[in-house]
Amino acid sequence: MLNPTLWLPLCAGLTLLGLVLSFLAFRRRGAASGIRVAAWALLPAAAYLTGALQMLWTVGTTIVGFVTGLVFNPFVWAGVAVAGLSVVLFVASGVMRGRKLASFRRKTPGEAPEVKPSANKTVPKPQQPAVAPKQSPKAEDDFADIEALLKKRGIS
Repeated sequence: MLNPTLWLPLCAGLTLLGLVLSFLAFRRRGAASGIRVAAWALLPAAAYLTGALQMLWTVGTTIVGFVTGLVFNPFVWAGVAVAGLSVVLFVASGVMRGRKLASFRRKTPGEAPEVKPSANKTVPKPQQPAVAPKQSPKAEDDFADIEALLKKRGIS
């Protein structure tokens, strides 16, 4: 586990080393570079003083444990292989379905489709158009006559 007294010298040393490097960067490259290095140099001390170092240590050890368990566990690799097979099957079924639909669309409207019925599917039927066809002006006049008659009788 993490012992705070052991991490204090390490964080202080990293901060002091970073501040020395920031002074050198300030002299060689200018104020902006020196201030940026000083900002990075203060992060180890800030992590120790706020207690974030313990959280970062826990997160790091958890990630390393997960990765080593993933790499060295044969059951995990079997799961990865099964997931890969599943993806291949999804892609293959999509390609096959796309080819079947493409061949169905290429046929002429009067020609019957050659779809083999399977045990769990029915033969697809052509769908009716979603929008009703427009009526001719004569049909609209007929409806106007009917509406007038209904209004005359007081039905509408």
